[in-house]
Amino acid sequence: MIRALIVVESYFGNTRAIAEAVAAGLIEGGIEAQVIDIARAPSALPSDLDLLVLGAPTHNRGLPTTTTRAKAREQAASGEASPGIGEWLETVAIPASIDAAAFDTVISKGWLSGSAAKAIAKTLQRRQGQRTVSVRSFVVTASKGPLATGQETDAHSWGRELAASANTR
Repeated sequence: MIRALIVVESYFGNTRAIAEAVAAGLIEGGIEAQVIDIARAPSALPSDLDLLVLGAPTHNRGLPTTTTRAKAREQAASGEASPGIGEWLETVAIPASIDAAAFDTVISKGWLSGSAAKAIAKTLQRRQGQRTVSVRSFVVTASKGPLATGQETDAHSWGRELAASANTR
């Protein structure tokens, strides 16, 4: 069976909700999928992993930083400090045989809003030589959310698309 791991960085629950919807789509498409928070992300990926999906909220037009994470934690009233997706990508080794996909949550999809997902894809390419098979953004109505109407449905569909793509390899 094809296995997928979804690693998510989320502060207000919106990015996590998208990760869960993507996982549901993957599972519906016949892929074994697990969602884990970045704080629990493994330092080494399982050898039988086929697809790695990374998700983060867009902060200041890119990946969350130490400063933006601290502010988000304060607003979310969660004081636990942990590294983010960007720092994790600097330390984890991703075998070339694993496909990768990235998503983010953004306040708007305009070019001015930036994209954590695109930053993830660039980091994967630069640090790991990893090709990202798909990059997607999902809209929140404000920095704390909620998700815009239909975004979880779109994430579920994207998960099915990723499953269909993985099943044809």
